[in-house]
Amino acid sequence: MESCLETREARAPMGRRTLERRGLLALLRAREIEVAAAELRRLPGRGFVGPLRTALCSDEEAKWSAVTLIGLLTAELALRDLESARVVLRTLIWSLTEESGGIPWGVPESMAEIMACHEILAREYAPILVSYAREDGRFLEYEPLQRGLVWGIGRLAQVRPELLRAQDAGRYLLPYLGSGDATVRGRAAWALGWIGARGAAAKLEALLEDREEIWIYLDRELVTHRVGDLASQALARIRDR
Repeated sequence: MESCLETREARAPMGRRTLERRGLLALLRAREIEVAAAELRRLPGRGFVGPLRTALCSDEEAKWSAVTLIGLLTAELALRDLESARVVLRTLIWSLTEESGGIPWGVPESMAEIMACHEILAREYAPILVSYAREDGRFLEYEPLQRGLVWGIGRLAQVRPELLRAQDAGRYLLPYLGSGDATVRGRAAWALGWIGARGAAAKLEALLEDREEIWIYLDRELVTHRVGDLASQALARIRDR
């Protein structure tokens, strides 16, 4: 399968030594995040966004490394030019609308990673992230996007749980614990633990015997966990809160 990034590079070569020699996808797959970041920083302005956006539709290893880099580099951009960083987030938000005409792989995850890395952007855009979980908001019906959304809410909760509590995010995540998609319910359980949602305890206990294994991106590593184990960890965090 031809990657989106390879198609883009055929049209517009990156022009940077490391990226030309090894390719951005190779760096992302090898999780050489700092090497890729150093090369992408050479691109002007928001130039890093395009290559990373296209990498989001590649394989899982490349995608998650791209999510990390979008967060890191947008936060750095915000230190120099906050309005330009806001444009990155507004572009991601646009891609989640029907009018954009595409499937925005990795977008909720990228939005959350940016907010995890930059407090001002988090305070401005956290309500929008949570709105994608609300049936009276910008609700995402497509399960593969829900997987990214619930991970994103959990990622933001790792760093800024008070913002998620202020938006009552725990209440909006509860229905995802009953999802028929194991990845959705497992990542939702993980997210609820970081939020510290006491009201989720009973539903989390009901998942303790769920033996489905899912992939989840933790500490820059893509790892597998049973849904029941994630629920158990979430309960422990809620009780420790």
